[in-house]
Amino acid sequence: MKNRLMLIAMFVVLAATTMHAQQHEVQTSTTTVSLPTAPTGAFAASTERSFEQLMDDAMRVMHRGMHTALRTGDPDRDFVTLMIPHHQGAIDMAKTQLLYSTDPQMRRLAQEIITDQQSEIALMHLWLQQRVALAVHPGPASDTHE
Repeated sequence: MKNRLMLIAMFVVLAATTMHAQQHEVQTSTTTVSLPTAPTGAFAASTERSFEQLMDDAMRVMHRGMHTALRTGDPDRDFVTLMIPHHQGAIDMAKTQLLYSTDPQMRRLAQEIITDQQSEIALMHLWLQQRVALAVHPGPASDTHE
């Protein structure tokens, strides 16, 4: 389990570092390209609202994000843009669980969901950034001689 968490942490750091570098490159490019990700809206877990209200809010934000995700016809890109709000919904629900849960196993599961889903969101954003970078700065055509 410790090795798994270390691996996830390494991926998050790598993804964040790469995303930052690529974001700078894309921002300094003369071509403007936006990522087709759905807005996820705001979700704030607070004990001022009931568990049920917070879970309903988390699902409402998640479904809105999934339904408003830009569809391009590219199955890979569309999958990622739909999964980002889906994963964020899981994070928001897990945060709600941490506010109200007293069971140690469920608290640990909620924390693992947060960690895993954040890592996967970072990797999906990285993948989208790489797609944008390739669209903005396509590599040289390969010269294959047969």
